[in-house]
Amino acid sequence: MSNDMSERKIKILEAIIKDYISFGEPVGSRTIAKKYDLGISSATIRNEMSDLEELGYIEQLHTSSGRKPSDKGYRLYVDKLMQLQNLSLEDELKIKSEFLNHAIFEVNKVLKNATLLLSELTNLTCILKTPSVRTSYIKTIKLIPIDGNSILAVIVTENGLITNNMIRVGRKIEDEILEKLSFVLNKRLRGLTIDHINLRVIGQLKEDLQGYEDILEAIISTLYDALTKEDNSEIYFEGTKNIFNYSEYNDVEKAKQFLSLIDNKAMLTELLDMTNDKVIINNLSTNFDKEIIIKIGGENIAEYAKDCSVVSAIYSIDNKPLGTIGIIGPTRMEYSKVIPVVGEFIKLLNQSISNIYKDDR
Repeated sequence: MSNDMSERKIKILEAIIKDYISFGEPVGSRTIAKKYDLGISSATIRNEMSDLEELGYIEQLHTSSGRKPSDKGYRLYVDKLMQLQNLSLEDELKIKSEFLNHAIFEVNKVLKNATLLLSELTNLTCILKTPSVRTSYIKTIKLIPIDGNSILAVIVTENGLITNNMIRVGRKIEDEILEKLSFVLNKRLRGLTIDHINLRVIGQLKEDLQGYEDILEAIISTLYDALTKEDNSEIYFEGTKNIFNYSEYNDVEKAKQFLSLIDNKAMLTELLDMTNDKVIINNLSTNFDKEIIIKIGGENIAEYAKDCSVVSAIYSIDNKPLGTIGIIGPTRMEYSKVIPVVGEFIKLLNQSISNIYKDDR
């Protein structure tokens, strides 16, 4: 906490943030004095608000208006001041019953339903990036003879992605040899991504498949081509209209920018990218199994997201990351409610996906 932030300033900042989150209107000193019983005069509050503005925690839209929180103010609130709400029993039961009802579905159907459910629970827009082939873990490889010199390699990943790849070899391969090749490939490669298939793994395969190095080379080359394709993941989104529950999006230009953002896969991918993120909400580490990322306003790279916040988390199988799911809304979203919902949701989503995988093994 900054040395410039006295306890009185912090209480005034909290009051401004809570009021602005609730009503979306700039907050004046008189409003704070009347509604929040801080035991100080309106004039004192006004002076402290001037200091908070100089420190960059609040901003004034024009001379005669009250103040609204800045991105810096929200960041301090989220990291240090906010008290998380308990997840309501109704929401908890809704999440659990939804995943139980869809427990027999394949992963992609679960993900689509999850996107819709999280949007409904938060009354915000939910975005989800599906797993890509490159980051997928190999579940099984099946080699099928086509003709004398052609083999179809069917690669199935843990998240249900399937690629069919034709391999041309220089000699005819008997069915029993193909079965042996399939067995060894599955033994060595199951549970790996393409990045895990290193020289050590290839060396083990060569030891197991002596005499068939030419076929192994063709198979590994095909695997590499199949699993290093350009990112073919999809973006699901639900609840786009929820943004219009916030009065600031009555502004036609802001509404158009938000809709353009949701319609742009590249921008949404940027919003969900956690590769270089350093804005992990530190004080949640003991509350949830997985890290939750909060990016506020200008922390988002995408231009049309500068007035938005994104609360996101990685979903996985057995701690192997598959993709990212997130909530996008205005910077004045109700963080104290949204974050616990996302925390509980991601835990049950991971359980649901893992159960599908285990049932299918």
